[in-house]
Amino acid sequence: MNKDNIILIGMPGCGKSTLGVLLAKTLLKSFVDTDLLIQQQEGKELYKIIAEKGKDAFSEIENQAVARVKCHNSIIATGGSVVFGEDAMKNLKSLGTVVYLKLPLHEIERRVRNIRTRGIVMAPGQTLASVFNERAPLYEKYADITVHCSRAPLEKTVEKIIRALGE
Repeated sequence: MNKDNIILIGMPGCGKSTLGVLLAKTLLKSFVDTDLLIQQQEGKELYKIIAEKGKDAFSEIENQAVARVKCHNSIIATGGSVVFGEDAMKNLKSLGTVVYLKLPLHEIERRVRNIRTRGIVMAPGQTLASVFNERAPLYEKYADITVHCSRAPLEKTVEKIIRALGE
């Protein structure tokens, strides 16, 4: 399998989709957003899928959808919960370099305002802090490269990612 893809993982609000598009333009790659693939497959927004089917069913839909992703020379932006899917992560690791876009919790909380309509996989009553604490070890586990994105303008973060990748 060709491993010429760059896969972005991290918490909601860390900039995976926004930085993914900029990286794709800068590195002359295609852009794939797995959240959009799921929405197209299911015919509705993520938050509606989660509300209607529940957290566990959504996680299985995400795991299966991302496990089927096949692409070359692409930047792949993933949903924040993709790290719960073993098949999804196995596939992503086989496709390329996994980059964890790391952001401190206080900055995520500042950026993520629309928590209910954002499509964040959370148990009822769960806070963004508890989601962060649950996911951070998984992001670390799967990351080939970690890029700290705190307080940097988008262009500087793109440069940091490119430098970290050795591109």
